[in-house]
Parts: sequence; structure tokens; C-alpha cells
Amino acid sequence: MLRSSYLALLTAAVAVAVGAAGAPAAAAVPIPKPPEVTARAYILVDHFSGRVLAEDHADDREEPASLTKLMTSYAVFKALKENRLKLTDPVTISEHAWRSEGSRTFVQVGSSVPAEILIKGMIVQSGNDATIALAEKIGGTEPAFAQLMNEYAKRLGMKASNFVNSDGLPAADHYTTARDMAILANALITEFPDYYQWYSIREFTWNNITQHNRNGLLLRDPTVDGMKTGHTDSAGFCLVTSAKRDGMRLVSVVMGSPSVKAREDASAALLNYGYTFYETAKVKSAGEILLKPRVYKSAVEYVTLAVPRDIVLTVGRGQAASLKSTAHLFKEPLVAPLAANQAIGELTISDPEGKVVAHVPLMPGKAVPEAGLWTRATDSVRLWFN
Repeated sequence: MLRSSYLALLTAAVAVAVGAAGAPAAAAVPIPKPPEVTARAYILVDHFSGRVLAEDHADDREEPASLTKLMTSYAVFKALKENRLKLTDPVTISEHAWRSEGSRTFVQVGSSVPAEILIKGMIVQSGNDATIALAEKIGGTEPAFAQLMNEYAKRLGMKASNFVNSDGLPAADHYTTARDMAILANALITEFPDYYQWYSIREFTWNNITQHNRNGLLLRDPTVDGMKTGHTDSAGFCLVTSAKRDGMRLVSVVMGSPSVKAREDASAALLNYGYTFYETAKVKSAGEILLKPRVYKSAVEYVTLAVPRDIVLTVGRGQAASLKSTAHLFKEPLVAPLAANQAIGELTISDPEGKVVAHVPLMPGKAVPEAGLWTRATDSVRLWFN
């Protein structure tokens, strides 16, 4: 009786369709090759699922130029989040910051400027003076701040990056990759939603000087809301872009383009490719119960197994409704005790052709302790006949 109940519950949970029951699946759109763009390296990633939709030379070492300021921003935002820096904190402009080359926010040496002004100057105007001033405020010196940048990069999984300054001017051993920049962009969006809005500011005025955001896609495409441009003679023209359409957010990284127009055209082409031929859908919600098997030697008869997080997948447009999922246990029968974070089984999600697109662990909603001596003894007898 117990065994038959367990099998009935397991069978009912297996081969669960992700789409609405009985709903006809839309025809999948054929996916062509990514567009040819003018850049030494690029990558296109879905923000929510992490799937790479297009890439070329994404792991080649490249000079980041002012894309470096995304890493600087990450360290600054960390300081804000941890209350080591406040937006209203005054920052004294050193001579080193004031004498910086390249793009500027035009802050004056010896003056005291609120941190928020410097952050906007770094992000919107790409001001090297504002950037170095922030680095010195947080790290004491720019070299010490660079060490902090590298430590955060390591924690984020940026395996092919090294930073020696905060502003991105050319230097030996200062490099990154398109893939690492995508990792960083996604981290900024996820970890600092309150500060991300600054990347969409189109112009900024300080000291009676108004400068415009160099990201021309902010004007060309209303769905684009960030992130950062970069350029030096050796790095070429670079652009990290993020856009959100109908709940789907894509991040593109273009490095080594020959002109401003080329980097913007390349980014726009990649984004349009992603939105045209792919869709992102939440196929399971965190905590959704998928199996309820019998557990022996426990005070409870059954344990509920669920996915620990929302399951978001990016697939070819028209395929989301046709995804199939199957749930199974790693080992049976189950015997207590079971930990709340213990993977007891797995959910496998496949596309219409049967290709597995995701493996997700199934875990108990809460810990399942052992029962008393009598229950453990009687269940031991039952297990002999299982």
C-alpha cells in the first residue's frame, strides 16, 4: 500500500509539461547565425538566464579603456552599500586626480566635491578626474584601489581580467575580455538596482559645464538603459550595452570597433538579433513542489521536494511553451534524516528536440529529522519488503 502510494505520487510528478496544459505550442522560429559586426570581440548574453546567445573572440585579451570604470563603479557601489561611503561625503580632489589625462568632469584641485557628483561625472561624462578622486577616497591611493578592483573581479568569476588603474588609460598588465565585461555588467545590474539608474542619464552638468553621455544608443533605442563606453587609440571603440524589452534583458559587449558609429551599430545589431530570435521565460518558481515521495524512519510520512530558485531559461522564440520537464529522485527509498539544503533529486528540462537545457536540484522545503525508536524500527521492517 505504502509503496503503491509512493509510486503513484512519483509518476504523477514525472514528465510535467512546463507550458499550459493542452495549449498548442507556437511554431519555433528558425535561428540564423549571429550578424556580422565590426569589432575585434563581442558577446551577447541574456541577463536573467545567463545564456550566451552570440559571441566571437569573447575570451581574447583586450584593453578595456573606459569600460574599466564599470569595475570602478562596482567597487564604489560596494562601498556605498556597506556604508563605507555616503553620497553626501565630501571628496577632496588631489593633484593626481586633477592632472589626469583624457575625458574630464573639470573638478578643481583642492576642492571638495560630494561623492554623488563624482559618481555621475565618472558614469555620464567618463571623467578620469572624478574617477581617480573616488578611487583615492575609497582605497587611499589609486594603486591600493586597483587591488580592491582585482579582488572583486576574482570574486565575480572574471578569470581573465587585471586592473592597474581606475580610469582605463593604457597601461601594461591592464586588460579584460568581452566575457568578463558581461559578467561584470550583469553583477552591477543584479546587485545595485538603486544605482543602476545612473547609467541611463543622458547629460550631466557640473561647474556650469554640461556634457552628454557618450552612449548614443540611449537616444537611438528607448529600451537601452546603460551602460558604458570606452575608447583609446589602442583599445578602439568599446561599448557595454544593456536593454530591456517586454521583461527580457540582454547585455552586449563590443570591443575594438573602428568608430563610434561602428560600436553602436554592432551593439544594436546584436540586441536586435537576440530579441528577434530568442525569448526568456520563467518555467518554474522558487519553492514550487514537484515531488512528494515517502520518507522512511521519519516523523512525517512524505517530504515535499521543490526547486530552490526561480528557473529562468532562454530558448528559441516559440519554444518556451514546448519545454518539457521530468523530475526524479537520486536514490530511493528515502530514509531520514534529510537536510533542508540537501539535493534529493533533480528536475531536467528539455527543448522540443529532446536536448537538455537545464538541470535543477530538488530539495526538501525544510529539514526532515529522524523519528522515534518505534517508528524507525517498524520502518526498518517495511524496508525489508520494499
